Amino acid sequence: MHNRSTNGVAYLAALSYAAILGFSFLFVKLTVTEASPLDVIAHRFVLSLIALTIPVLFGWIKINIKWRDMLRILPLALLSPLLFFPLQAFGLMSTSSSEGGIIQATVPIFTLLLASYFLKERTTALQKISLLLSVFGVVFIFVMKSGAPLASNSFGGIVLLVLSAICLSGYNVLARPLTQKYSPMELTYVTSILGCVVFNLAALGYHAIDGSMSAYTAPLVKPDYWLALAYLGILSTLVTSLLSSFALKWIEASKMSVIGNLSTLISMIAGAYILKEQLAYYHIIGAVVIIIGVVGTNFGGRKSFAPIKTASEISQRTE
Repeated sequence: MHNRSTNGVAYLAALSYAAILGFSFLFVKLTVTEASPLDVIAHRFVLSLIALTIPVLFGWIKINIKWRDMLRILPLALLSPLLFFPLQAFGLMSTSSSEGGIIQATVPIFTLLLASYFLKERTTALQKISLLLSVFGVVFIFVMKSGAPLASNSFGGIVLLVLSAICLSGYNVLARPLTQKYSPMELTYVTSILGCVVFNLAALGYHAIDGSMSAYTAPLVKPDYWLALAYLGILSTLVTSLLSSFALKWIEASKMSVIGNLSTLISMIAGAYILKEQLAYYHIIGAVVIIIGVVGTNFGGRKSFAPIKTASEISQRTE
């Protein structure tokens, strides 16, 4: 059983996860001007895997993974990063960032539904209302900011973004039982290896067919690109994976996913202080609603924790 101090550390990990994601949009802007979304993802995972492999080779971190473990973790890696990253990247190519933010805000709703069915997580009426409040706060900010929700002509882009949100929700749910069997480092290492191999094969294959192989390495000579890549590859890919895996070991999937909505709040503050973007009244209203929703979801429930189903039990529910 976990004690209060462990629970506190888990919440700190979840908040750190949201903070890193909140600042990542600044660095994504720096990379996409220099390289295609697929190349950026490929480079992120190369850097992420190198950063994780160095301490493993020196014996500072112990990884005890066999082939059968790789197969067990494969469905998790399939959901994120293998499906989530491309669906989000290509969805955003034909939609606005506001639309992306609105759709991303629905992740806690999908997570709540999936966790209720597969993990038997139970939430109170107050928690459900709080979760919806948090989602409403995010949607309110983006709608007020853009003036029109989902105004894009690209129905296909919106579908891709919705699918990416479902993948991230599925990841939150499937990671929870796997964290009972594997350490956060082991889960992150396997997903990083698979992400690195798949995305780099895809990027190099595309450039080989297109005859544009030099485009793969062209951004790597620019210091600004490396700075952004270091943040995205090490903090936003590697560290967030470790933090979410650790947090999901102790926090219910539905609670963890709603904390992710705080990243919108952090993005807003970062934009105001770093990019000197103007804060409007609707930012403040939305922020207050998001915070009330996150607090209500996490502290408006029962004292007992939902039993965690094993990964095999979850797979049986889908058969």
